[in-house]
Amino acid sequence: MSNEIEIGRGKRGRRAYSFDDIAVVPSRRTRDPKDVSVGWQIDAYHFELPIMAAPMDSVMSPATAVALGRAGGLGVLDLEGLWTRYESPEPLLAEIAALPAADATRRMQEIYAEPIKPELITERLREVRAAGVAVAGALSPQRTQEHYKTVVDAGVDLFVIRGTTVSAEHVSSDAEPLNLKRFIYELDVPVVVGGASTYTAALHLMRTGAAGVLVGFGGGAAHTTRVSLGIHAPMATAVSDVAAARRDYLDESGGRYVHVIADGGVGRSGDLVKAIACGADAVMLGAALARATEAPGRGWHWGSEAHHAVLPRGERVEVGVAGTLEEILFGPGRTADGTTNLVGALKRAMATTGYSDLKELQRIEVVVSPYQPR
Repeated sequence: MSNEIEIGRGKRGRRAYSFDDIAVVPSRRTRDPKDVSVGWQIDAYHFELPIMAAPMDSVMSPATAVALGRAGGLGVLDLEGLWTRYESPEPLLAEIAALPAADATRRMQEIYAEPIKPELITERLREVRAAGVAVAGALSPQRTQEHYKTVVDAGVDLFVIRGTTVSAEHVSSDAEPLNLKRFIYELDVPVVVGGASTYTAALHLMRTGAAGVLVGFGGGAAHTTRVSLGIHAPMATAVSDVAAARRDYLDESGGRYVHVIADGGVGRSGDLVKAIACGADAVMLGAALARATEAPGRGWHWGSEAHHAVLPRGERVEVGVAGTLEEILFGPGRTADGTTNLVGALKRAMATTGYSDLKELQRIEVVVSPYQPR
């Protein structure tokens, strides 16, 4: 039975679902939340929490990357952000948080016009490594060729290539594109790459040798990709499609498992549950962690798309402050809106539906909701 919908006589479209459109269903048993495990492993690295922090200046500083690492997650530094452009970015972060809405994009474009300094890439990664937690940094595909050697020499444990969309085959008449397959093969560290939002695109990325694929395309809280480019991928469908690519690649490769990481649309604890239910191994959180009192954005959230020099496809948005990083991850929660105690909510959902670990939760029954729940 086809799920295509006729848009007009000349065009049909496949029905796709966001996390708000679906819900998980309890099984025949329940468990005690204390007996539930939410740990996961990518390559040689084990993490107690299935949470990566998005490489965004409003979310991650070296200090917050260390704090998340000590809590059991993985902080990913934006190696094209303010921390690698300025020796002391704190005054600029405060300025961005205080900007009037009408001036925010223009002023951010000016601030981010400062060149990236390789020595600051080395220094910021060194700060994280000195704390004894896993070190991860992110570059866009456009900057990877220029700065990857500095990143690898600085000693990252995981290297992230993150863009609005990343393909295994980029065509350009102006410059030689990044050959992902050759690049990943030559590196000595595991690479996580994305975003991807379709089965085919994800399968091609998996064939490059990536250890993980980020799933998402313009679905984050600070993105305006849908209105600026007309492009959007509802996350429940996207994660499920990429998980299917992982299953088929597992057979194709003779057993090589590529991790699927939901990146976008995971703003609250229920979204975290449903991302894993759709097949994700972990999630990359932006707005959810930007609400921490320790977050550099001071209650505001933005990504690299918000200050693009020519075509901004994001904006600075106010997400507010929900609590400390500890409260956001582990509680206690002070509200019932899914912004605090994310890990406790995940464990409670797994216990209530009868699943003991994340791989089991990926097999849970999912239904399409006939309403928009709170």
